[in-house]
Amino acid sequence: MSISFEGRVAIVTGAGGGLGRAYALELARRGARVVVNDLGGSRDGTGHSDAALAVVAEIEAAGGTAMPDGGSVTDLGHMEAMVAKAKEAWGGVHILINNAGILRDKSFAKMEMADFRAVVDVHLIGSANCTKAVWATMQEQGYGRILMTASSTGLYGNFGQANYGAAKLGLAGFAKTLALEGARYNIKVNTIAPTAATRMTEDIFPPDLLGLFKPELVAPAALFLVSEDAPTSTILGAGAGVVQAAYVTLTKGVKLDEPTPEAVAASFAAIADREGEIVPQSGAEQAMTILRRLQGN
Repeated sequence: MSISFEGRVAIVTGAGGGLGRAYALELARRGARVVVNDLGGSRDGTGHSDAALAVVAEIEAAGGTAMPDGGSVTDLGHMEAMVAKAKEAWGGVHILINNAGILRDKSFAKMEMADFRAVVDVHLIGSANCTKAVWATMQEQGYGRILMTASSTGLYGNFGQANYGAAKLGLAGFAKTLALEGARYNIKVNTIAPTAATRMTEDIFPPDLLGLFKPELVAPAALFLVSEDAPTSTILGAGAGVVQAAYVTLTKGVKLDEPTPEAVAASFAAIADREGEIVPQSGAEQAMTILRRLQGN
């Protein structure tokens, strides 16, 4: 079955290069009209360029339809204006891929809090701004597909990226909640944790592996997650043509005879035993599992 985006309007942030560019080009190739958003700054978020214009030119040269937007995702007013412009031109917004990001890596001991805040502001607050700007429109039209960009750093940690990890795991939790809130409006919200060789990661990958991790090899997973028949509340990892599913799990737990720290220490191996673990579909399920343990189940 071919996945088409004919008649759909998509916004891709951070689409002036790397992953965002790959997403925008493939969405347009499959029929979507695409807003290419990119401030055009450097990897640490400073500066500005016309990166979005170049990607729009690529899309138009291939016969597609696109418009540029050079606004910062940290500016809610600009994101609202971007959405209004897309609606005026094309009648709606059906897809949002929150991809914009910056890096300011240092160990936490050496990190300035301004750099912590800047990274969280672009990745997490920026994604919230863009999502807020499209949310009412998606509710009204009874259709929406939103993709958050998490990271293996957010899911599993990585030395020197406390700011980035905090933002990225925050995005996974943001997506989980919005998937619940959007369900009645046919708004599906998913998360991707990409592994790709881009300017964000060019000094992390060994040179001989750069060719394996092309951004274009992440695009299939991303586009599936914003397609009409996409799942919701899903986290996919993708890189080098390999697609993985990630889960936040919960063990069955142990009912303590005495609620003391010593009892937790004595029972820790059983508490951490993953046999019979579950994947909760909402936060409320944790309370339900506790009640079941109290009842001896």
